[in-house]
Amino acid sequence: MPPTIPQRGGPSGLRAGIAGKTVPKTGAKRHRKIIKDCIRGITKPAIRRLARRGGVKRISATIYDDAREALKTFLSTVIRDVVTYTEYRNAKTVTANDVIFALRRIGRPIYGFDPETYPGPNAKKKAAIARVPHDSDVD
Repeated sequence: MPPTIPQRGGPSGLRAGIAGKTVPKTGAKRHRKIIKDCIRGITKPAIRRLARRGGVKRISATIYDDAREALKTFLSTVIRDVVTYTEYRNAKTVTANDVIFALRRIGRPIYGFDPETYPGPNAKKKAAIARVPHDSDVD
C-alpha cells in the first residue's frame, strides 16, 4: 500500500530524506557577492550634480576619477576623527556632535548643528511666550 498523505499537517510522506526531513544540498549555502571598490558608487551623474551646485558649466571626462579620489581622502580623514571621538566616549553609536567636532578639528566647521550657536526649532515659541505681558505685570 502506498504512503498516504496526512490530512492535518505534519511531515509529508512524499518528501525525500530520513524521518520526513529533507536532505541538505552540498556546496555553497549562498551566493558570495564580489567585493569591489565602494567609491564607484559615487556615480557620474552624482558628481555632475555636485559640480552644478558649485557653479561648474562644463566637466572634463577625466574629472570623475579625480573627484572620487578627493572625496575618498576627505571622507577617510573625517571618519578616522569621528571614530576617535566615538571611541573616546566609550560609545558604539556615532552622534552628530562627533561629526561636528571632527569637521571643526580638520578646519571645515559646519554651522547650524551646534547647540551653543543654534537655538533650536522651539526657540521662537519660547521667546514669544516670554514677551507676552501677563496681567500680574501691569501696575
